[in-house]
Amino acid sequence: MRSVFLLPLLVAASASSQAPANAPATFSTKVNLVTVPVVVRDPEGHAIGTLKKEDFQLFDKGKPQVISEFTIEKSPAPPVPIEGTATVSGMRKGGEGAAGPARFVAYLFDDMHTGFADLVRVRAAAEQHLEESLGPGDRAAIYTTSELNTLDFTDDKDKLRETMKRITPRSKETHSAADCPDVSVFMADAIVNKGDPTALGLVSAAAAACMKVASKMLIESEARAAANRMLSLADAQAQSSLATLGSTIMRMSTVPGQRTIVLVSPGFLLTNDRRQQQASLIDLAIRAHVTVSALDARGLYTVMPGGGAAMTQYRTEAAQIQGDVLSELADGTGGTFFHNSDDLLEGFRRTGAFPEFTYMLGFVPQDLKFDGSFHGLKVTLTSTADTRGFTLHARRGYTAPKHSNDAAADAKEELGAMIFSRAEISDIPVTLETKFVKANENTAKLSVVAHLDMKPIRFQKAAELNRTTVMVAAAVFDRNGLLVTTLQKDFVLSLTDARLAAARAAGVALPLAFDIAPGSYIVRLVVRDSDGKTAAHNSAVEIP
Repeated sequence: MRSVFLLPLLVAASASSQAPANAPATFSTKVNLVTVPVVVRDPEGHAIGTLKKEDFQLFDKGKPQVISEFTIEKSPAPPVPIEGTATVSGMRKGGEGAAGPARFVAYLFDDMHTGFADLVRVRAAAEQHLEESLGPGDRAAIYTTSELNTLDFTDDKDKLRETMKRITPRSKETHSAADCPDVSVFMADAIVNKGDPTALGLVSAAAAACMKVASKMLIESEARAAANRMLSLADAQAQSSLATLGSTIMRMSTVPGQRTIVLVSPGFLLTNDRRQQQASLIDLAIRAHVTVSALDARGLYTVMPGGGAAMTQYRTEAAQIQGDVLSELADGTGGTFFHNSDDLLEGFRRTGAFPEFTYMLGFVPQDLKFDGSFHGLKVTLTSTADTRGFTLHARRGYTAPKHSNDAAADAKEELGAMIFSRAEISDIPVTLETKFVKANENTAKLSVVAHLDMKPIRFQKAAELNRTTVMVAAAVFDRNGLLVTTLQKDFVLSLTDARLAAARAAGVALPLAFDIAPGSYIVRLVVRDSDGKTAAHNSAVEIP
């Protein structure tokens, strides 16, 4: 049996039942760093990963910024099964069987803005796409902006198909073409928020025709009232849709591996008051490592004629504005925006796929004011590389924080990113061992043990003792990659010289324990030392 150095009396452990809740204060953090995902595609539409930091320029409110961080994220290959052996005592080292799902796609249908005909078409294309694309390592979920007819992550195609078929339009708007006057949300925005006299004149003319009154004051008053009513309804619906997207991002943050949301929507108007909410969602998605792609449910969109040249111009501008929110969400998170095409199946193929390469640019804004203001961003390519015919997609802005970043909060985010990743990390020498003992047919005690080689771990001498802190966190996921439970402990080691020598010779075992039902699970272990060096490993566990 392997010899380990146990520290039952000299280890002080602070525990949390819902990690990542408490992170060690020794995390290294980045103050006020703004991260900008960038996808660059060649003329054939393929993402490229050969550019360097000097090939990019980044501007904040028109001012050039220094790109202080630059990484290239490559879409990983399908997971390799975890190898391992099991003993008769219920102990497993490393894991056994498949690595579990590593790719999660949430289909978010905007049933509050999509009409019946468009919804029927996108549902049919989505069903065919799932039938063709959902593989053994994939899990899909169905969500709606109305939060009705939803299904959490699963690989059951029948359930996914049945859930999709139940999605129907759920618009909360109460206007119709019979309203007097009938005013579109974009005309309403032009009247209320932009003071556009031409838009007011068009709606007033429509009001005069249906009201059959001669009073110009009364007609204009009714036109303004109709515009305010429509804008209020549309704004509430847009706010609700963004809030649902936010909750979907948060839900995605608790699954491991690759995570993307496919937002299926015809788009909608965002007033200036909602721009900050949108920017905050992009920040949230970036921090949670969630990609948001968007498919325009309108397909190939044509502007309906009628009403004269001015009305046609408004409809043309509205068609563009309506899709802006979709393109901004996709560009801002490294996703794909598919629009102006009736090949919706191809649209789902593109939006459901992860970009082969994503550049992550980081910068610290100069003279940043903590005022919550919106900062427009622009990323361009320099002339240092041959980029002819390339297209660049990047986030278009961010919201300044209202206070300086909190180091503990940043550390918590870093820990969460590692817990819900599947990447194996070996910056420090750690092996993962899982054991289980069944208490009865319905309950088992699962032990997750981190065996840490202490030779490279740095200690600090204080009052004749050698001290260091090691953070150990573990998460248990079910076969669909859904989080079952988590636990985190900070092991504070205070050792005499003699016991430190013994620990360096034999290593230490740092255990966590869970009460869990029998089943198939994936265990994720993260260990971090006081210098910020990390190890992360996965193990499959089958409890009969």
